[in-house]
Amino acid sequence: MLLLGLTGSIATGKSTVSSILSQAPYSLPIIDADVLARKVVEPGTAGYKKIVAHFGPTTPDLLLEPPSTPDPSVDFSKGAPLNRPALGRRVFGDSEEKKRDRAVLNGIIHPAVRWEMYKQLLSCYLRGCWAVVLDVPLLFESGIDAICGTVLVVAVTDPAIQMRRLRERDSHLTAEDAENRVRSQGDVRDKARRCEARGPGAGVVIWNDGGKEDLKKEVDRVMKEISRASPRWWAWLLLLCPPLAGLAGVWNLYRGQVMNRKWKEQELQAKARL
Repeated sequence: MLLLGLTGSIATGKSTVSSILSQAPYSLPIIDADVLARKVVEPGTAGYKKIVAHFGPTTPDLLLEPPSTPDPSVDFSKGAPLNRPALGRRVFGDSEEKKRDRAVLNGIIHPAVRWEMYKQLLSCYLRGCWAVVLDVPLLFESGIDAICGTVLVVAVTDPAIQMRRLRERDSHLTAEDAENRVRSQGDVRDKARRCEARGPGAGVVIWNDGGKEDLKKEVDRVMKEISRASPRWWAWLLLLCPPLAGLAGVWNLYRGQVMNRKWKEQELQAKARL
C-alpha cells in the first residue's frame, strides 16, 4: 500500500487537493490529521484534560461558555469544548513564549494523532487499498514524511497569494492574525525545496498559483506519474504476503530516514556558507 504524504501550508490549497483525491476517479481514503487533532482533544479525552490543565489557569477564555439556548450539536456533558480561536491566539506567533506554548500543545496532540493515524492505516491495508493519503499540515515537522513512499507538497510561489486566500476564507482574521498563522507553519517554498530534494517519484510539488481547474489538471498529471511508479498489483501482492509488506515498510522507513539526514546535512552546509 502506497502512503502519499500530503502537506503544504495554510491557504495553499492542500484541502482542495485532498478533496480531489477523495473523489472519482481516484477515490483514495484520506486520513486527515486536522480531523484527528480535533477528535483527540474532544471533552473527556486525555488530550483535552492535558490542555485544560496546562493552559486553563492562564487562559481564562480557553473553554466555551454554555449557550443560553441549548444547542444539540454541542455536547457539554463531558466538559466545555475548547475555544479554538482563544487557543490559537495563545500559540500562534513568533515570540519565544508562543513558540514554547506551541511546542507544549504539539507535544500533547501529535502522539495521540499519530496513534489514531496508525490504526486507520492498518484498516486501509486490510481492506486492500492501493494507496492512502496522509493529509498532515506539519508532515515534515512531525517526522511522518519518513514513512511515506511519496510526499506531495501543495505550494504557491508568491506569499501574497497565500495571505489573500487566507483572509478571503477566514474573514474574521486581522492582517496580523493571518500573518502569524502563515508564519507558524513555515515558508511553504522551503517545504517545496525539501520535497524536491527527496528525488523523482519520492517528492512531488503541486504549484497552485492559478484556479481550481488548473489545480485539477496538475493533480491528474501527478497521479498518472505516481500510478505508473506504484502499480495496483504491487498493493495486492503486499496484502497477500504480509511478510513482504513488513519488509517493504521497513525499507520505506529506512529510505525516509536517509532522505531526512541528507536534507539536514545540506541545510547545515548551506548555513555554514552564509
